[in-house]
Amino acid sequence: TPSDPIAREYLHWIVTDIPGTTTASFGSQLISYEIPRPMIGIHRYVFVLFKQTGRQTVLIPPRSRRNFSTRDFADPNGLGLPVAAVYFNAQRETA
Repeated sequence: TPSDPIAREYLHWIVTDIPGTTTASFGSQLISYEIPRPMIGIHRYVFVLFKQTGRQTVLIPPRSRRNFSTRDFADPNGLGLPVAAVYFNAQRETA
């Protein structure tokens, strides 16, 4: 939560090699999608898009979903800066 950001980033999904004229369903799923399971409170969800220069192998895959770092994943894999990002906040009222 914003008031207690212990986990910070949590990885829900990674898809690579998505052709520019299609959707993520045409890419290579590196990390399968995991549905959000938020605790009570406000949580921010972020989708980040990087442009690959071509098909490339991810040299350093993420070690875990918890405490994932977009920057620490992008830098060694040569992804550069994101070309797009979108986020939304969601709040779960009851457990």
